[in-house]
Amino acid sequence: MSGRRRAGQGALFIVALLFASSGALRLGSGIGTALAKAEGEAEAHPEQEAVDSCEPPTALSEALKLREERVAVQEAALKDRLAALALADAAITERLEEMKAAEAELKATLALADGAAEADIDRLTAVYQAMKPKDAAALFETMSPEFAAGFLGRMPPESAAAILSGMSSEAAYGISVIVAGRNADVPKE
Repeated sequence: MSGRRRAGQGALFIVALLFASSGALRLGSGIGTALAKAEGEAEAHPEQEAVDSCEPPTALSEALKLREERVAVQEAALKDRLAALALADAAITERLEEMKAAEAELKATLALADGAAEADIDRLTAVYQAMKPKDAAALFETMSPEFAAGFLGRMPPESAAAILSGMSSEAAYGISVIVAGRNADVPKE
């Protein structure tokens, strides 16, 4: 059976070779005629050949024009994007300036409020300090220990001692512990 296959393959090869030879002969016979015709036309119009050689082939010219148009469209799109980015950048810069101004205004307002609150506490501390120690001690015993410790911590030691001596020993001890421990958590370094 393998002998038959080889014989069939050889026959197919010969048929394929004959088809290829036939195609080559047909192609070869047409080339000679085409070359003769082209030479005849070139001799008849030599000035036309000179003009044709200066102009690029139409397909290449069209391809270059299309590419140039695409590049022009892309450039226009890039210019539009750059303009949009410039507008966005200007808007962002303006917004940042507005936010900085608002922040500065807020800081000034907070500083005024903090200053006013500090001034109020200083005045109230001066009032407690000017009171008779016995009256101030009675008032401080009614306050929460943390609140009283804040005022006593701002007073000069002599005034604070006079008020603490007028308080009950439990209240004076509680306030003293708060005053002594309020800076315990502050870093040493």
